[in-house]
Amino acid sequence: MSELLEKLRASLSDRYDVERELGQGGMATVFLARDVRHERKVAIKVLHEDLVAALGADRFRREIQIATSLTHPHILTLYDSGEAAGSLFYVMPFIEGESLRHRMDREKQMPIDQALKITTELRALSITRTGRESFTATSSRRTFFSRTAMRSSPTSESRVLSARWATPVAR
Repeated sequence: MSELLEKLRASLSDRYDVERELGQGGMATVFLARDVRHERKVAIKVLHEDLVAALGADRFRREIQIATSLTHPHILTLYDSGEAAGSLFYVMPFIEGESLRHRMDREKQMPIDQALKITTELRALSITRTGRESFTATSSRRTFFSRTAMRSSPTSESRVLSARWATPVAR
């Protein structure tokens, strides 16, 4: 078991039952947990210490402040944030499903109507985040498909959507 997981469990035990690591990226490690008070599954995103040291805690706190002001049906709500075990974290709903990256890897090509729907929703997310038109979309690793909707992590960095998704598929 990882040292970070143990530290997180100890420092957040009054609020969250941290179950396991879900994954790691360049910026953070994400853990699955149960919100003890509200009895719901949550994802706890813990920033890597080296990133916080390089960018500073104030930048992360500003990003959290901005993220809490966003309201969009496809952007996950932030439930909580703070510092635990010497690391900065935030808490959001846990969404079961697959990431856009996994879907792109699995399907290789999509029918044009599905690709256009996803592109339109990602464009709306980009406008919500930036307040203006943009040709970028949210990161495919931070965009998830549940049974009912596409959702995105509120602090996803922007990435250009792969052009291969716009290739028509013969029917």
